[in-house]
Amino acid sequence: MDYDYLIKFLALGDSGVGKTSFLYQYTDGLFNSRFISTVGIDFREKRLLYQSKGRNHRVHLQLWDTAGQERFRSLTTAFYRDAMGFLLLFDLTNEQSFLEIRNWVEQLRLHAYCDCPDVVLCGNKADLEDRRIITEWRAREMAEKLGLVYLETSAATGQNVSRAVETLLEKVMIRMETAVDRAMLPGRRGRPRDPNDVDFNAPPTHNCTC
Repeated sequence: MDYDYLIKFLALGDSGVGKTSFLYQYTDGLFNSRFISTVGIDFREKRLLYQSKGRNHRVHLQLWDTAGQERFRSLTTAFYRDAMGFLLLFDLTNEQSFLEIRNWVEQLRLHAYCDCPDVVLCGNKADLEDRRIITEWRAREMAEKLGLVYLETSAATGQNVSRAVETLLEKVMIRMETAVDRAMLPGRRGRPRDPNDVDFNAPPTHNCTC
């Protein structure tokens, strides 16, 4: 293997919000204005360097593209648990795609690896300003209520596309590093506990002489 980390991200959102175009823009720098609905699931790949604590880590990104139609939900939810982070997209020109955000978040809490996974919410098609329906303050208010990072993106121009993926990667890497650090604590998996360390998991002792 010529990489240090294999990271899997999943792109979610209603059909037509631009998930496929978003991922193509990120991996290939290309935009196809012709709409082709994803059937089931597909994925793109990209290699990059992630810097942390003065070190460069080689990351292999797998970006899974899911179908937004209701009839594919049972198939795509099977992939939720293996994903380490999620790009949740809605269309700034489509009210219904915005209203569905809560349902997508609920699906994540039910099927993802934990009930509070790392998610970046993307208001896509920011280039279509004259057709915009969802205001930025309204989207930010929704994101804040749901505890999500929010960015406005455009698969057509590339606006914030790389930033969204890199923001999600940073959140996931920090979570992974924190998990490793905890595993290296005394008495934790990966390092034996020193007999002189205090075992905070041990039952309390009683010094009663009665």
